[in-house]
This record gives sequence, C-alpha cells and structure tokens, in this order.
Amino acid sequence: MTSLHAVPHSLPRLARSAPGALPPPPGPLAAPLALSPSRSPAGSGGAVALRPGPSGVGKPRGQMPEGCRADPGSAEHRPGACAGTQMAASVPWACCAVLAAAAAAVYTQKHSPQEAPHVQYERLGTDVTLPCGTASWDAAVTWRVNGTDLAPDLLNGSQLILRSLELGHSGLYACFHRDSWHLRHQVLLHVGLPPREPVLSCRSNTYPKGFYCSWHLSAPTYIPNTFNVTVLHGSKMMVCEKDPALKNRCHIRYMHLFSTIKYKVSISVSNALGHNTTAITFDEFTIVKPDPPENVVARPVPSNPRRLEVTWQTPSTWPDPESFPLKFFLRYRPLILDQWQHVELSDGTAHTITDAYAGKEYIIQVAAKDNEIGTWSDWSVAAHATPWTEEPRHLTTEAQAPETTTSTTSSLAPPPTTKICDPGELSSGGGPSIPFLTSVPVTLVLAAAAATANNLLI
Repeated sequence: MTSLHAVPHSLPRLARSAPGALPPPPGPLAAPLALSPSRSPAGSGGAVALRPGPSGVGKPRGQMPEGCRADPGSAEHRPGACAGTQMAASVPWACCAVLAAAAAAVYTQKHSPQEAPHVQYERLGTDVTLPCGTASWDAAVTWRVNGTDLAPDLLNGSQLILRSLELGHSGLYACFHRDSWHLRHQVLLHVGLPPREPVLSCRSNTYPKGFYCSWHLSAPTYIPNTFNVTVLHGSKMMVCEKDPALKNRCHIRYMHLFSTIKYKVSISVSNALGHNTTAITFDEFTIVKPDPPENVVARPVPSNPRRLEVTWQTPSTWPDPESFPLKFFLRYRPLILDQWQHVELSDGTAHTITDAYAGKEYIIQVAAKDNEIGTWSDWSVAAHATPWTEEPRHLTTEAQAPETTTSTTSSLAPPPTTKICDPGELSSGGGPSIPFLTSVPVTLVLAAAAATANNLLI
C-alpha cells in the first residue's frame, strides 16, 4: 500500500479519480489523507478512491446517504447514490484551485525580475520620440516619468513625443498598459551636449623630475565624458600617470634632460553624443614654472617708521634649489594706493623695504622663477604689515587760571569844549549879539562816556 500526505494548504493538490470514486472530502487542507487502491469492478482500471485518514479529519457533515459507501464493491453500494454528495464536495476545491492560480499569477508578476530600463541620450534642444517597447501604435498605454503621470496630449498613439528637450526632461520614463497597469517598457533618458574642444596645458613645477598636463572643457556637457591622453617625445610614446587626487591631470617623468626634441601631447574627449580632440607641442624648457614662494611674512623694523622686513621660503615642490636656484620678484603697496612697487632679487629669501609710508598698512607678495629658463610663478599669498610708529607721549601739567586782560581809560579825559564867540566879531556882521556853540567830534563824546562809566564802577 502506498501512502501520500497532503501538501500544505497554500498549494492544494488536485487529484483525478476514476468514475465512481469518492472525491476529496471538504475540510482543512492540512489534514492528512491516505490514498490506497481499493477494489473496483471489472473494467474499472484499478481506480483509486480517497478515504479519510486515521485521524478522521475530513469526515462529511451529517450522515452519508444510504447506499453510498466508500467501497464501490460492497453489496450496499448503489451507483448514483453519492452523485449529489460528490458534486457538492467538488465545488470548494474548484474555487480554491482558481484562487490559487490567480494568487500565483499576481505573485509572479510582482516578484519576477523586471527588464532593465533602456538608457538613451538625446541632445539638448532637439525633439525625441519614445516608443512603448514592442507595443503597437494604437495600444492603450499610459506614460509616467519618475512616477508622475504625463499628459495624454504628449502621446502620438502609444508613443511619447518630447519637444525642445531641456535638462529637466532627464529621468526614468515608463510605459504601462492602461487597463492592467502592466509595465511594458522603461527608458532612462539623459539630455546633454556633445563636447567642445578641450583646453589643454602642461607645466613643470618639479623640474628636472618631470611635468604634468591638465585639461578641462570650456562648456559643460551634462552627461559623462571620457578623456584619452597621448604623450609623444619625438616618436617615442611616454606614460602619463593619472593623478590620484585630480581626475583631469596626469604626470610624465623626464627621460632625458636638456633634450632638444619636442614633446607633443594630444587629448580626445568623447561622450554618447559626440567627440572632440586637441594637441599642443612644446620644448622642455618652455613649460618650467615653479609654484609660488611659501610662508611670506612681513614685520615692522623697530625705531624705523619707513621700513618693513619681508621673508619667505622656496616652494616645497621645487626638488633641487641648489642645483637649479630660483630668483624672486617682490611687489608691495600701501592699501590706500593701487600702484605697486617692484623689486627683483637674484638670490636670497629676504628683503627690507626702505621707502614705506609711516603708519600705513602694506600688502606684500612674492613670485619665483628659475634663474635661466621658464616663466614666473603665480603670486604668493599676500602678507600684511604696518611700519613702526612711535607711541604718543601723554604730558600732565598743573592747570593754570585763565589770564584776564583789562584795559584802563584815564579818568582825566578832556571833556568836550565849547567855544564862545567874541561879541565884537558878531557885531561886525550887523546882527544881534548871541552865543554860538561849535560841534564836538564824535570821538570825544565816546571817550567822555567811557570815562564816566569807569568812574561809576570805581
């Protein structure tokens, strides 16, 4: 006898029974059922009948109709007596089978691996048409970008039309079946520009060890770019080692010093929308340019109101200042003026400014250059200083009473005089004899008034 246990209730087992066999009884699906061959009439083909397991779980409700027996070979068995019971019991099993199939379909749709989105690059300002995968033109679809529904007026059939592309059009576009929301197609759109001619420059700040080349684009492309650098010394290919910190720089070591053979550096840039190239040719000595001097410091000189002492250090990247000495260029000015004063120094790392304005703040910078070849470095970080000034002395003296100046006027000032005419002089004129007063000058009147006032005060 062969015994099989029922599978878990989440996956119901569908068993085929021979005609006349008792179908699986209704009840919990987790109950164990025993399958055993039973006696069958001749010609039945050895049909297998289901019987309740030892636990008795799955026994039909109520009494079994009379004449309906599990063993069709028994004497009490009457064909057709169990037909109604078998039909009633088979309905729940059919429903379970349909629900299980639907659940399996939904689970498969949600958890099956989706197709990776198609990556597409388009040029800024152009028009683009996005098809909905393999869907027909008249298919009923809905488009979304980054999870947001798009307006239907952007569709031409099942195709999405985007006009005058802007940077904001970049995103993940998805096409769904309108009724079932089944995902049909995805496009990851990137909007950008082809690269312009790159800007390339080379410089030796570590002479005589080597030089480096750097590059950049004059305008952004908004999409990833790939650069490829080629360095030739004559016909010999040289290795350009990538800078670990700066992605747009590489380093080349000198193989032969004081070579008269020119170097040629080429760079090409490409992206999904186009490519461009540029190249430069140069002699070894023309690209020598040190880094700016370091630690520039300016200090006032005590008791010297027009002097400033300036010191600095050779750039740390210059590998051999003894074999390849540097000369320096110093510039300074007071903050109140825009015009610089310059001093070129053939050696040394110090200088004293002797013509500074007393009490005025100064700004000082220094540049460096190889004694024989190359060009001047950029200016150093600015240093600030103010020449020495004598502290003002505060003098303390006793307070003096204010002096009072008074002017005295003599009390003997002559009073105003009156002249009396001679009667004889008046009679000579034939008129009556009367006294006559002469006018007094105004100054005499004022003097008399002042003297009178002074006498009153005394």
